[in-house]
Amino acid sequence: MITIRRAAQKDCVRILELIQELADFEKAPDEVTVTLDHFIESGFGQNPVWWAFVAEETESTESQPIIHGFALYYIRYSTWKGQRMYLEDILVTKKMRGKHIGKQLFERLMVEAKEKNLKGIVWQVLNWNEPAIQFYKKYNASFDGEWINCSIN
Repeated sequence: MITIRRAAQKDCVRILELIQELADFEKAPDEVTVTLDHFIESGFGQNPVWWAFVAEETESTESQPIIHGFALYYIRYSTWKGQRMYLEDILVTKKMRGKHIGKQLFERLMVEAKEKNLKGIVWQVLNWNEPAIQFYKKYNASFDGEWINCSIN
C-alpha cells in the first residue's frame, strides 16, 4: 500500500538518499554536494524554498514505513504566465518502478498546482531518458527543443 503525503523534516535523510540515486542514474554521481543541514533549512526553515511529496509504503515488513519515491518542487515566476510550479526532481526507486507510483506523485503535483492557482508545471528531462519521456507524453506534455540550459557555478 503506497500513500502519497507531504514530506516532513524527518524524511530529509531518505530524500537525500533518493536524490543521490537519481544522480547516479543521471550519470552524475559526484554532483550532489548539498549538506543535510542546508537541505533541511531550505525546505523546513523560516523561509522554505522547496516543498515535496513522498511515496511511502505503509504496509511493509519493516518496522517503519519506507519511502520509495519523492517529487520535489519550488515556485518560479514567469513574466509571461505568472507563478508556476517547477518540478525539480521526481524519482521512484528502481525496485518499485512500474507500480504507478510516479503517476500518483505526478498527479498529486497537478492537484497541488491547481490548489495553489499556479499557471502550470514545468520541468526538464534528459533527452536520453526515454522511459521518463514516454511517461510525460501520457500527460500530453510539451517538449521544447529550442531552449538551451545555462548555469553558473
